[in-house]
Order: sequence, then structure tokens, then C-alpha cells
Amino acid sequence: PTPLAAETARPTGAPGGSDGSEQATREHPFRGSPALRWADGADAIEVPEAEAVAEMSKADAELALRRTKEFLVAANLEPDVIAGGRPEKALGLLDPQAQKDLLPDQRRGLREPSRENDPVGLFSRFDPDEVRLAGDVVKVRGRMSLAGGKPGEIKVHADYTFVYPLVRADGGDHVERTIVRRQITTLLLDPDRWYATPGKLAIHEYKVNTFNTACAVYDGYLHPVFPEDRKQGTGPSVDPYDRSGGMRDTQGEECGTVTRT
Repeated sequence: PTPLAAETARPTGAPGGSDGSEQATREHPFRGSPALRWADGADAIEVPEAEAVAEMSKADAELALRRTKEFLVAANLEPDVIAGGRPEKALGLLDPQAQKDLLPDQRRGLREPSRENDPVGLFSRFDPDEVRLAGDVVKVRGRMSLAGGKPGEIKVHADYTFVYPLVRADGGDHVERTIVRRQITTLLLDPDRWYATPGKLAIHEYKVNTFNTACAVYDGYLHPVFPEDRKQGTGPSVDPYDRSGGMRDTQGEECGTVTRT
């Protein structure tokens, strides 16, 4: 299929071209999915042109954009992290001075995950005893933008959807896809103006919506739902590929239904 052009603005509606009736296979794990036309992996995360903002230089803005891409890749596309490993590279990009609680909280969540502190809020991880990636490609769609905050504060906003094709770790040919949409706003702070570490990122805010993963499980992993385990959800039906709206509130315990994966 013809690859889609890069996303430069919020779409006006859900993508067409697939109703999910075509069955994915190990050889074609994105068959029947709109993600078939999406770009692969890190190449899909395109960095926009930098410019001087917030009394900081163009070079500073370039660094903020590059570091944000590096974090997204390390948190969502690193094979070892997807396979349940610790996201050490991603953690290493975060500023231990600007946000004194963030890194300790994330490390604590990796050791002892809980509803209040579940690593999947920032990192895409699957239980290696349960599933593994079908092939070596994750499809990605989204966009990144640059803005200035207060003097000495560069903001980068990223909104990306990641599509993971998975098979059971103990064998079988059935492929399920778990879809993760993330919005994250990072900060690069001028250490001459702020209490910050040069070259490290702070996280202003982040949100995640996950689709086709077990609800109300807070063990640090995403859990794709296979047909034999699927139950009718009590929440609203949603299209995980629809990037035209904002992020859903995921604080409730209701489990929704995906219209396609």
C-alpha cells in the first residue's frame, strides 16, 4: 500500500480503508489495520524544524526536539523494553534535578507497580512470559511541535500512536495488536535560569490511552487480549486508530470495547 504522508495537524476523522475483517498473520502482522500504511518505528517520529524560542537558541530547540524523539524511541520502541526490560536509556534522559520525584517514582513503579504508579503510563512493556512481538516492526503515527514557555523553558509536545503486533510466547500463529496512544509534553530548561541538569528533559505532563489490553491490571505490563479471553466491555466503544479527538479519561474502572485492532 502507498505509505501515508507525515501527519502535520490533527486529523479530521478516523482513518478509513479497513474494518478489521482481514486476519493478521505472522508474515503480515498489520493486515486489516490502518497502520499498514503507517511508517515503521523511529522513522515515523519526524522532528520539526527548530527555531529560537523562550530566549533560548535554535541549537537549544534542536536539542529539545532530538532528546524528545530519543525518549519516545527508548520508551516505546526499544526491543528490550517492549520485551519487559527496564527502560534505562529512557530514564537516563530525564532530569533528576528539575523533578526530584519523577525518577524515584518511576523506578519504584518498575520494582513495585501499582495503580497509582504503573510504568505503562510512560513505557510500553509486555510480559515476556505471556507474549512477544510478531516480527520486528512497530507502526507509528503522530506529530511533534515546538513551543516556548517561560523564559529559559522550551516545550515540545508529542502525540503518537504505537501499534504492537503480538503472539503468545508459548507458540501459536494468532496475532493480536495492542494500540497505545501517548501525549507527552517535555521541557528543556536553561540551567542558568532554572534548577536543571544541562541536556536533560523534564516532563511537564503525559497521558496514555491503551487499546486491546486487559483492564484494571497494574503490574507494569500491557496485556493483549486474545479471542478466548475477550469479554464484552461495559464502557463505550472506541476506534483506537481515531486520532481526531483528544485523549480519553482512563481513571475509571469501566472496560470499553474497541471497534477494531
